[in-house]
Amino acid sequence: MHLMYTLDNQGKRVYTLKKVQGAEVTKSAHPARFSPDDKYSRHRVTLKKRYGLLITQQSTLYHRLQPTYYSTNH
Repeated sequence: MHLMYTLDNQGKRVYTLKKVQGAEVTKSAHPARFSPDDKYSRHRVTLKKRYGLLITQQSTLYHRLQPTYYSTNH
């Protein structure tokens, strides 16, 4: 048994152990397996370069920076 999910009307995940819930096929709630021997990384990098999606090709690094919350009353 694997944990599965479907999306409700609000877009939130509803978890279940069933493969089919109602008339809807559920999706796996587990991430894909990671392999250090990535056969297709060269192709992904080539496509990202072609379409300007590499981090080094972006003008701002807003997605890397996390907002810092701190108190000004030290």
